[in-house]
Amino acid sequence: MKRSILRGTTVIGVCRERRCVIAADGQVTLGQTVLKAGTRKVRSLGRGVVGGFAGASADAFALFDRFEQRLAEHRGQLVRAAVELARDWRQDKVLRRLEAMLLVGDRDHLLVVSGSGEVLEPDDGVMAIGSGGPYALAAARALLTHTALDPRAVAEESLKIASGICIYTNDRITVLEAGAPE
Repeated sequence: MKRSILRGTTVIGVCRERRCVIAADGQVTLGQTVLKAGTRKVRSLGRGVVGGFAGASADAFALFDRFEQRLAEHRGQLVRAAVELARDWRQDKVLRRLEAMLLVGDRDHLLVVSGSGEVLEPDDGVMAIGSGGPYALAAARALLTHTALDPRAVAEESLKIASGICIYTNDRITVLEAGAPE
């Protein structure tokens, strides 16, 4: 019997001129069926940090909780907290089984944190994860290069473009800005 898996998600982070946003679509898919169109995949993590996830929701929430603990321990130092989370994730037998990726940002940094120990910061202030990530990333890079749009507009437009290409991405978009009240 073929096992159905939850798929889909597009999460993008865009930073420009010390403004950083993370945005995500709202679709959750099981096999070929859309289970939910309005899921919230981004959240405020405190201390001016926002984050989004791709992968299993329960796994991502467990990782967000651990990340928030690390963020508090390191007094809001995003990079340090991300490195510590990645280290924990690789070394802990329970965490190692979690299937999710995190995209986190503040006004100074945008990072992807993965279970294989990577903490990646983009060269150009834009990063995307999930099934529609490559489409959103390409659109955002073009918009950043050829327009003066602010980060929120770039993120929203790039997700709309991705939703027109990736069947696991929709146009029900949630956007959070680092350092802004929710």
